[in-house]
Amino acid sequence: MGKPTGFIEIARKKMPARPIAERVHDWHEVYLPYDETAIKQQASRCMDCGIPFCHQGCPLGNLIPDWNDLVYRDRWKAAIERLHATNNFPEFTGRLCPAPCEGSCVLGINDDAVTIKSVEVQIIDRAFDEGWVVANPPETRTGKRVAVVGSGPAGLAAAAQLNRAGHWVTVFERADRIGGLLRYGIPEFKMEKRILNRRLALLEEEGVMFRPGANVGGDVRFDELRRDFDAVVLTAGATRPRDLAVPGRDLKGIHFAMDYLTLQNRRCEGERIPDKRLITAKDKHVIIIGGGDTGADCLGTVHRQGAKSVRQLELLPQPPNERASSNPWPTWPNIFRVSSAHEEGGERLYSVATTHFSGNEAGDVTTLHAHHVRMVNRDGRTAFDPMPGTEEMMPADLVLLAMGFLGPETSALREQLGMRVTERGNVWRDANWMTNVPGVFTAGDMQRGQSLIVWAIAEGRSAARGVDLYLMGKSDLHAPVA
Repeated sequence: MGKPTGFIEIARKKMPARPIAERVHDWHEVYLPYDETAIKQQASRCMDCGIPFCHQGCPLGNLIPDWNDLVYRDRWKAAIERLHATNNFPEFTGRLCPAPCEGSCVLGINDDAVTIKSVEVQIIDRAFDEGWVVANPPETRTGKRVAVVGSGPAGLAAAAQLNRAGHWVTVFERADRIGGLLRYGIPEFKMEKRILNRRLALLEEEGVMFRPGANVGGDVRFDELRRDFDAVVLTAGATRPRDLAVPGRDLKGIHFAMDYLTLQNRRCEGERIPDKRLITAKDKHVIIIGGGDTGADCLGTVHRQGAKSVRQLELLPQPPNERASSNPWPTWPNIFRVSSAHEEGGERLYSVATTHFSGNEAGDVTTLHAHHVRMVNRDGRTAFDPMPGTEEMMPADLVLLAMGFLGPETSALREQLGMRVTERGNVWRDANWMTNVPGVFTAGDMQRGQSLIVWAIAEGRSAARGVDLYLMGKSDLHAPVA
């Protein structure tokens, strides 16, 4: 514990951000690093608790008090070694994770939690700047070959760990570039793609092979992978979006959020998108349906494209500003949050349900029709009753559906492999992360359902240990998730 009175003397300080008037006109990252004094002060607020509940909140089991103390003591190189011991990609989680560790911080019982996520990202960014993060290929190879299907955070974590164990790893990705949702789902203002490219270059230097444009289950059949590789890891995510079955859904101008975000990310990569494919918010009245992270990603993108107006609708009631009695520490605090995109503008409406859309003679959406609802418990199940007299019409030239995902695409898995799925439609796995098909493993959203990046990385690491045990009969790989 670097400064025993740090948590008493020093208040939590939000990470510095670029001015709103500047950042909404470009795609660069919103947040800036703390200065040297401020970051040490923030790290010194960590109390090095006897039982650090931040470990309970972090699926990766990050050694948070350790690297907070090391930052306070100006031992940055030791801090990145401690951070990399449990997390392959702290530059991703430090930017994109909602920080469940902070929700479990003991200081959060009666004060503001430690800025764990901000300290994490500053450790890894400094490590790259200092040249401490270098390729570290395995000294020996086992001769075993592993195919990883999907190049999101779970797939990349599994690939990194299996390569570290000495196996030859090939990552298959159906998109034209490696990265999964890190590449095409996350806007540049949250994580510039140079951050992803930097890590991918290191993985390649360490021996991981990438095959973009390979649609496994389509042009690459699963039986080919099973023939050519000693093990297969399925990490293709939960990519089926939740739709909105209301009249008028087929009008032009209503799109799934991921289709919209992907096109803008492609534009940021330098691609020219034909006008007939382009989805843009410029000079339009925009409505985003869904109040989660994906909705916020759409919101920030809409601002930068120059929308005329934007509303974000959420079916659930507005969360409280502080924990409710039914939501005690150290559970994840379900409280009202303001992201950088919300700071930039737009109207947030809660307890609103869409009833239908209407449009013009050309088939374009022009209006969203909605009413307010009251959340009730009916026979043990949550229901939403319409509130009479609250009907509303909202102008809508562009509607983005950001209501989450239903699970993975499993038709090819069931047809080609006889893959077993759970009642929720996710891929089934045993305690060793293997599916019902021998030698075929799974991790991440594909077996868990839609979740957080930190869970994806944790499960990718754990599945890698399962594969290593299967291939070698033993494993020294770290497995954070049972």
